[in-house]
Amino acid sequence: MLDEFDTIVHFDLFEAPKARLLIIYTGGTLGMDYDAGGTLVPCGFDSVLRRAPVIKELQINLSVLSFKVPIDSSSVEIKHWQQMAEIIYNNYSDYDGFLILHGTDTMAYSASALSFMLQGLDKPVVFTGAQLPIASPRSDAKENLVTSLEIASDKKEGKPIITEVCIFFNNRLIRGNRAKKVESQQFDAFESENYPILAQAGITIDYQWSYLMPSANKDLVLTTKMNPSVIVLKLFPGLQPATVDHIIKAPNIKGVILESYGAGNVPHQKWFLNLLEEGVKSDKIILNISQCNGGKVMHGKYETSSKLDEIGVISGEDLTTEAATTKMMYALGRYSNIKDIQNCLTTPIRGEMN
Repeated sequence: MLDEFDTIVHFDLFEAPKARLLIIYTGGTLGMDYDAGGTLVPCGFDSVLRRAPVIKELQINLSVLSFKVPIDSSSVEIKHWQQMAEIIYNNYSDYDGFLILHGTDTMAYSASALSFMLQGLDKPVVFTGAQLPIASPRSDAKENLVTSLEIASDKKEGKPIITEVCIFFNNRLIRGNRAKKVESQQFDAFESENYPILAQAGITIDYQWSYLMPSANKDLVLTTKMNPSVIVLKLFPGLQPATVDHIIKAPNIKGVILESYGAGNVPHQKWFLNLLEEGVKSDKIILNISQCNGGKVMHGKYETSSKLDEIGVISGEDLTTEAATTKMMYALGRYSNIKDIQNCLTTPIRGEMN
């Protein structure tokens, strides 16, 4: 794994820093600059630091570990989550917090995955990125980067204020496994419809104390085994029986994320319910979540969802697609017993569901 990363670079600017942070630079829009021909290309963190010299005023010491080949976030794979989680685990005692610079397209997936992989986390892991490169005159990169560093270094009575995986973007701190990317053309790229924001950055950083994850007071436990045998089935009018049959009966699929309508409604046709039941009886885990950004699944609220509990489909409550997908991979990777997997999926682990 170490061959895929540059040597860690230390920026020890202060003898008595406010905090020591490790930045994991994976790639993404934030860390781009113009080459001699005017083309945007990935740049090193030295260039990022030159573009945001105010970082030196934060009274923090930084270390940076970069992917040798920066990855576009649309190419992120499970191995990248494992690498990020292992870096944090292996360096946990040496730093007060961690900042991950990451592309926006799959940031919510990565933040969700790490929230499950790092059980007992008691320090901040903050993801951030940008909609415009740091070299752009109107870039949001500098503000996202500087404020993320400040949040990751903030303490109260000597202990980190944030003790969970978060995303900071456009002046808002969001729980990582509650986030969803909703915008590609504006700066407010992420929303958290089913959980309040954790902090708002204005003249001051206003933390919403009652919504923050309490201190775990446990040893950090790393779980890197994630089972990718998962598929998302999004319902739409005209969905064909043959398509659902193929997905449900696919031998390599262990878990199905069912993106249903509204409060968990599904087609009431017999063929559809029969296929779901057949899947459950063949030990497939079927987790029902809503296509809506906000709200939750409530089996039985309408007739069209009343039979799901009877046939063994699990309610995902208010999980996002990103959290449901990564939690399913985590549950399938950690447990082999069907009941244990079901209990994991229906029990909040790191604030991902109500």
